[in-house]
Amino acid sequence: MSTQSLRDTLPSDRRQRCEVWTRVMGYHRPVSQFNVGKQSEHRERRHFREETAAS
Repeated sequence: MSTQSLRDTLPSDRRQRCEVWTRVMGYHRPVSQFNVGKQSEHRERRHFREETAAS
């Protein structure tokens, strides 16, 4: 089941926020603690997928 369809079918009372962490300058930090500009930059990133890169 895709994330989109799961989100659409899961009742609001059963959902919970997921904290996203990323590696910045050699250490890990939650994206929620980034300033507004860095959060915007994080949303614009292109994510690497190993399966796609290997083919």
